[in-house]
Amino acid sequence: MRAVIIDWGGVLTQPIAEAVRDWIAADKIDWDSYLAAVGPWLTDAYNTAYSTANHVGDHAEGYDADVNPVHVLERGECSVAWFERQLAGRLVRTDGGQVIADGLLTRMLAASRPDPVMYQLIRDLRGKGVRTALLSNSWGPNGYERQDFPHLFDAVVISAEVGMRKPEPRIFYHAAELLNTAPDQCVFVDDLETNVKAAASLGMTGVLHKDPASTAQRLTELFADR
Repeated sequence: MRAVIIDWGGVLTQPIAEAVRDWIAADKIDWDSYLAAVGPWLTDAYNTAYSTANHVGDHAEGYDADVNPVHVLERGECSVAWFERQLAGRLVRTDGGQVIADGLLTRMLAASRPDPVMYQLIRDLRGKGVRTALLSNSWGPNGYERQDFPHLFDAVVISAEVGMRKPEPRIFYHAAELLNTAPDQCVFVDDLETNVKAAASLGMTGVLHKDPASTAQRLTELFADR
């Protein structure tokens, strides 16, 4: 093994659900309305057959009902403002007020916090000569601690910036190419099993992230010869 390709939200940060719940509380969003709006989108978004086929090209503001908003957001095929309007229109506030679309994703991601244990793990591996890459499905440009990237990664792949998204095979190949590393020399870490399975199908060694301790143990085992 020569390289680690790792997800951002929920892996290098605290669990996504924690950040979302903090936003839900701060914006006074009804939780059931959030689940009803986002649940079907996410189910389809990480259905491998659906997600790899559903591609609409540039800008989805005129999308039809069969296009998943998560797909087009993560590939950068729609504006953040468009996605925010789609989501806000489906949400309900607990106080009966109107959900403000402008800045919705920024507010959602504001509670995200980097995990110092995972940060140190990546620094330690990189210090041993392991090549490292970030591979993240983006919900807008905010939410990343980009000032830390030069100290953590040899390559950074943000889905909306490259027009590809996990679990599409091409984005995994792209990340490996940026590291000048063959897929079967890469370890891929993600908190979504669909993405881990997709990477493993290409020859990568998949690690499903559940908590920092177990991921650190597994990566230490995989790179024990370093």
